[in-house]
Amino acid sequence: MTEAQKPADISAVISELEKVVQDKPNNVMARHHLGLVYRQVGRVDEAIVQLEKAIELDNQSMESMINLGAIFFDRGDTERAMELNERALSISPDMAEAHVNIGLIRQHRNEVDQAVKCYSKALQIDPKLITAWINLTSAYTMLEDDVKAVDAARQAVTLEPDSPMARNNLAVALYFKGDFAESQRNMEKASELGYSVDPRFVDALKAKLA
Repeated sequence: MTEAQKPADISAVISELEKVVQDKPNNVMARHHLGLVYRQVGRVDEAIVQLEKAIELDNQSMESMINLGAIFFDRGDTERAMELNERALSISPDMAEAHVNIGLIRQHRNEVDQAVKCYSKALQIDPKLITAWINLTSAYTMLEDDVKAVDAARQAVTLEPDSPMARNNLAVALYFKGDFAESQRNMEKASELGYSVDPRFVDALKAKLA
């Protein structure tokens, strides 16, 4: 939580948005943002209500579809998450974030080849979308394509050198490629940046470097 997102500040934002929704129940953006803030503070059921209402009021509300899909994905309801992201894509086929989300759902279902296609499509639309590079790294790792995994991970790190997830993914990809020393450097950097590196990975890497 950043300094600008202290609990007291969030409570004030929630109160303000709730008042707007009460006074103007058809205000789509107020409901959308209230849903996002509810999710942020763990009031997930209320977040769902607000995002669903935003979509009901505006059937072109792609951002609400994307965020509602993320909630259902977190809850393990991949069918509903897929439906919402596909609906967003039917409105805007070039919505890179939706392609990434569908890729993540397919990867979760172990449809990894299809996931790679989704991430690649997202990157055709937005080559700087780091979430696509990060997810592509893990997909290639699952497919045991270590060269492509490292290439994707390097792209992510180039875009955001201080991304803990990107650094960890690069460390893992390098490990499977056999570049243990560089893997260790990136693992240590990921840890410095606050990533909780898997102790089993740490032990495995130490064994390779011993």
